[in-house]
Amino acid sequence: AVLAVADGCGGLRGGQQASGIAITLLKKSITDALKEGRDLRYGILNGFEQANKQVLDMGIGAATTLAALEIQGNRVRPYHVGDSTIIVVGQRGKIKTQTVAHSPVGYAVEGGFLDEASAMFHEDRHLISNMIGAADMHIEIGPPMKLAARDTVILATDGLSDNLNTQEIVDTIRTGPLDGSLKALSENARGRMQNPGNGHPSKLDDMTFIVYRLKS
Repeated sequence: AVLAVADGCGGLRGGQQASGIAITLLKKSITDALKEGRDLRYGILNGFEQANKQVLDMGIGAATTLAALEIQGNRVRPYHVGDSTIIVVGQRGKIKTQTVAHSPVGYAVEGGFLDEASAMFHEDRHLISNMIGAADMHIEIGPPMKLAARDTVILATDGLSDNLNTQEIVDTIRTGPLDGSLKALSENARGRMQNPGNGHPSKLDDMTFIVYRLKS
């Protein structure tokens, strides 16, 4: 299987159209690859490339993020462009892998120049440096990893990660039924969006996320 989320860049024209193109072409590329006897990796990478070309061909400066997770039995591998995030977390809350946002703020956090709390209030948090729709787009491919029983994976646009910090997301999804986790994430993030202040981050934005767990 392949899970994917895309988030059109709202500050640019055609963001919604660009994200739709990304998901549609990713799905088509994977389907075509499997019909041709190729593997998921080929289909995913080709889908990213096709999406980038078509969004560029729109000629209006449209752009979108795209994050995808390849699932092969109990093994997964992340692919991403932009700042939509993928996190793999164990049942006890250990973060096993987390993608780095392709943004000035994301790289500053990864390099230890900025902590997450400060990053969530940074004036440049909305800027991204790599996107579907850029001539120099590049795909970051994470290492393949084996999921243990009850490990949980989340793919989310920045509507979630700009309102809830990583630990809050992890604590919500690591245990318990997934439908309850989904509801709690949605309610908590929307609450932050609608009620700024009290020292919490608050960014009104669209929000998409997928939560997946390997059954024992």
